[in-house]
Amino acid sequence: MSIELEEEIFGLAVNPLTKSPEMVRRYTLKNAKGMSVSVIQLGAIIQSVCLPDAYKKVDDVCLGFDDIASYVAHKGAYIGGTLGRVANRVANGEYTVDDTKVSVTKNIDDKFQLHGGFVGFDSVIWEVVQKSAEGVVFRHVSPHGHEGYPGRLTCLITYQLDNENRLWVRYEATTDRSTMVNLSSHAYFNLAGHGSGSKGLAEHTVEIAADHIVGTDELQIPTGELVSVDDTVFDLRLPVLMRDRLMQFEDRLIKGYDNCFVVNGGQLQKTVAKVAKIVHPPSCRVLEVWTNQPGMQFYTANNLTSIVGKNCTNYVRHGSFCVETEKFPDAMNHPEFPSIRLEADQKYRHDVLYWFKVEESWKCCCNNDP
Repeated sequence: MSIELEEEIFGLAVNPLTKSPEMVRRYTLKNAKGMSVSVIQLGAIIQSVCLPDAYKKVDDVCLGFDDIASYVAHKGAYIGGTLGRVANRVANGEYTVDDTKVSVTKNIDDKFQLHGGFVGFDSVIWEVVQKSAEGVVFRHVSPHGHEGYPGRLTCLITYQLDNENRLWVRYEATTDRSTMVNLSSHAYFNLAGHGSGSKGLAEHTVEIAADHIVGTDELQIPTGELVSVDDTVFDLRLPVLMRDRLMQFEDRLIKGYDNCFVVNGGQLQKTVAKVAKIVHPPSCRVLEVWTNQPGMQFYTANNLTSIVGKNCTNYVRHGSFCVETEKFPDAMNHPEFPSIRLEADQKYRHDVLYWFKVEESWKCCCNNDP
């Protein structure tokens, strides 16, 4: 059985670049194993990821909203959104290239830029250039000077689902002059179900193949140092239970994980490699993250405060997680970090694979009634 594609109208949104209302469509890919993934034109957002657990119970494991108005109202949470031109932070909203200072917008307290500025890639309406069983391809052209960035940047995002429950995402970009690019996804997941909250997240185990994290200051701006995870709460090289680990953040300034983990040896790879494995033993659901990127921001929804999501569900702090594959934050201000500079004759490519699995063999030890 091949992959099925459904297309429907999701709602009406105002395009922030043209100020004109546009129809936003939703595209749903379904496979033979009962898994489906829905993406929408607004922000090229991953709106839904549904899959059965070991007991054939289907849950949506991706946080999101049922309507455009909610995405607009809760824009600051970046739920499901594409992050760009530059994901994460840009210190002081500026950087220097070839002795020329470039100033970009500062959308956080006029101190720094986060996730591309006031109108990031999560807020624009993406054009659909392909829609078939082979996947959905979104396109966005970011004009020269947008949010302060030089260059006309043409971006493509490809979403593909296969019958092995693998969601493939490919980001591509080209520019007409030197600029900075670091795209990512701010999808929030909870393998117990999108509405299972902090109780559900607490049941997860997390494993991240990283010896270091990117060191940051109190504003979470990188210091330039890569910090060893040895003997810290950031050592996730073996599976740890979220309930136990999150309790250890109670006396810290940042109340949970919100760190860029150095994966793949801190280097851009030619092909994807497995960098993280998140497991929810009661449902026997597993998410493996594979990428070619040198970093992965692991975030435990520390700043999410009681948002009403899909099906009138309450989304709360520590009720979901993000696995944002990327190059390091503020890389343009740290020449020792992998470069995010893109020239006119180059092509940016970022691959990430979300591989959802169900470990049937665990059913006997999961203490979960069918």
